Amino acid sequence: MKKMLLTLSLLIAGTAAAQAEGTSSHLDRVLQKGSLNVCTTGDYKPYTYLRPDGQYEGIDVAMAQSLAASLGVKVNWVKTTWKTMMDDMTSNRCDIAMGGISVTLPRQQKAWFANVLDQDGKIPLVRCEDAHKYQTITQLNRPEVRLLEPAGGTNEAFVHAYLPQAHLELSHDNLAIFQRLVDKKADVMVTDASEALFQQKHYPKLCAVNPKKPLQYGEKAYLLPKDDISWKMYVDQWLHLSKANGDYQKIIGQWLASGKKS
Repeated sequence: MKKMLLTLSLLIAGTAAAQAEGTSSHLDRVLQKGSLNVCTTGDYKPYTYLRPDGQYEGIDVAMAQSLAASLGVKVNWVKTTWKTMMDDMTSNRCDIAMGGISVTLPRQQKAWFANVLDQDGKIPLVRCEDAHKYQTITQLNRPEVRLLEPAGGTNEAFVHAYLPQAHLELSHDNLAIFQRLVDKKADVMVTDASEALFQQKHYPKLCAVNPKKPLQYGEKAYLLPKDDISWKMYVDQWLHLSKANGDYQKIIGQWLASGKKS
């Protein structure tokens, strides 16, 4: 705890020094330009989805709109991919990245995370008739198991780390994976329990395997540029108040409890 407080003190001191030299904070820059650049993939329901009409929707889309409203600015959506997200963040294209982002140490090395949103974890999503075949790492880590994962994200990283013997195919269309599982063009998608539980409502032939006992523990949080602690502190406080007054839970309920379709 003392080490964390010391680190926070140093970060605040650095921010104060920069402001004393006339450098505006990230928070100030967002307010001055009147817009919030939100990087999101648009392919990860129920968090972020780019509809055919060009409009975004989802849990984190609604939360982005709430954050912008708290600042009195508009949202400027920046389309990104799981593979290019960190490059977009470090090249200052994003004020924040949102949309079901998992907390990882490699990401933490290049950017900051806001306070944790929720716990999650990797589980198999499979055809219900085959659920008994894909319960464990041992059952999954076999050459005959056909895995289908989105390119560039934590699902792919999990497979490389834990399932090197399985046959892996990468997809650049995350939303097409589920129908391919139904059509028996692949056997398993290892993904976050939240996505698996959401998608099984829309694809009745698919089942989330052991969602309360994930193969790997995980957390979700919003990704922030590593340039100004005052911006992180603002986002954290906004998120705290959103949870305290029930706004976050209401948005979650609209998407998960109701099984909203797009």
